[in-house]
Amino acid sequence: MGRTRKRSTRVKRAVAASVALLLGGGGIVAANVYASAGEGWGGKQQPARGTTALSTIACPEVANSLPEVPDSVRGVMDQQLAILDSQITIAYQRFADSKQRMESDPALAEQQILTPLKNERLNIIQRMVQLLDQEGEAPKNLEALAPCKLREDDEQKGDGQNGGSAGGAGDGANAGNAGNEGDAGNEGDGDDDDEGDGGDEKEEQGQAGNGPEASDFVDIRSVQPNVKTPRQRSGASRGTFSTNCGTNANGKFNPDNVIVAPGVSNGAHHMHDYVGNQANDAFASDDDLAAGRTTCRNQGDRSTYYWPVLRLQNGQAENDAQADGGGKDKNVGEIQTPSQVTLNFVGNPVSKVTAMPRFLRIITGDAKAFVNGNANANASWSCTGFENRQLKDKYPICPQGSKVVRTFRFQSCWDGKNTDSANHRTHVAFADPNSGRCKNGFRAIPQLVQRIVYNVPPGPGFAVDSFPEQLHKPVTDHGDFINVFDQRLMKRLVGCINEGRRCT
Repeated sequence: MGRTRKRSTRVKRAVAASVALLLGGGGIVAANVYASAGEGWGGKQQPARGTTALSTIACPEVANSLPEVPDSVRGVMDQQLAILDSQITIAYQRFADSKQRMESDPALAEQQILTPLKNERLNIIQRMVQLLDQEGEAPKNLEALAPCKLREDDEQKGDGQNGGSAGGAGDGANAGNAGNEGDAGNEGDGDDDDEGDGGDEKEEQGQAGNGPEASDFVDIRSVQPNVKTPRQRSGASRGTFSTNCGTNANGKFNPDNVIVAPGVSNGAHHMHDYVGNQANDAFASDDDLAAGRTTCRNQGDRSTYYWPVLRLQNGQAENDAQADGGGKDKNVGEIQTPSQVTLNFVGNPVSKVTAMPRFLRIITGDAKAFVNGNANANASWSCTGFENRQLKDKYPICPQGSKVVRTFRFQSCWDGKNTDSANHRTHVAFADPNSGRCKNGFRAIPQLVQRIVYNVPPGPGFAVDSFPEQLHKPVTDHGDFINVFDQRLMKRLVGCINEGRRCT
């Protein structure tokens, strides 16, 4: 299967007309809008009496417990981490195929899902420990991360939902940085893979039968304004540099992630949109990226910007319906081309910024936040006309005439040494959300603010791609960036920001 796929046609006006959605007084009444197309949004089927409702597989994130990984083994370690992700994906598929039986017989779940998965994970983790031990960097107790569990449906447990969980999501310096909201696990995650499960047969609900569900959406008008911006002080870098790289109208997709899983096809298990560098796939080296074509108007920017695609659940099959990253990983529906993508680099509210190093890699958000919790979550959802109201763990239902907006504010502090790190996070950091300052040992760099707008019908009929076990939850949204600006253009970018100018 090619790495660039033809994008399907935009959603028809008739789809919008079919959405039976009433928005009034902050209330939401949604009909089973896609029932005729085989994509349901109806109520949950309750588990049989005496059984426990289960929603997904939860495994500890091994990458977050790694020490600094020497460059000599980092590539191999990334590949081992990708194998762990694939093991979870396969185990989740087995769980989803027999979920109703697993709910009624916990011993069966332990025997057929959890024990084999633990043994598989243990083999990989032990291999990782051996590699690190050879380099004198072996962590302690990494093997304790091998066991996984089947996560209960929080809604059935009575944990309730976060009611939009908007509080703090729109922090102007951080756009939903960790700790500003309740734990992602309280989202009401009894997901659509519960619905209509007749033994080993699954009724399609939401996205390939595993989400999202109606409770993952909230009327944006019911959300209180929550965006806060640190006050700019003397010495602030007040300028803006904008780069125009298009909207991926040419349809470059792949399910790779060259940052997290270099050298591994389908390392993401979900499809990415790409703008900017066109050489990006799992096997792209820095040299490949430096020589790659770019969709950016300014050819001095060969950076790569990518994020999970957004799909409309309108019953239309995308041409990846039988492919890795698509239907094989429970990502189905019609991929939507953004109506607008803006890529702005902004300054720091208390200091000047320094140039980013070439090939700096930054990931913002957490593709596994539904299971991992919100320590690294940085999703920020809203609607045009309402962008002072940001959501982290809900998709917005926008009024007629308003468009869905995804905003990513990337980390804006750099350790001054590394272009990447073992967990792909610790070499960069967010500025303090109140003061705007970088922590000790870090320096301010231009902050990438990525805004993606979609013209989709009002109502709960869309979702981002995700790892299958993450159930297409909005909190899992994330963005990736590799800086491939040439030296001249980066110097101009920094100058514009530090001098308070607006440049393109």
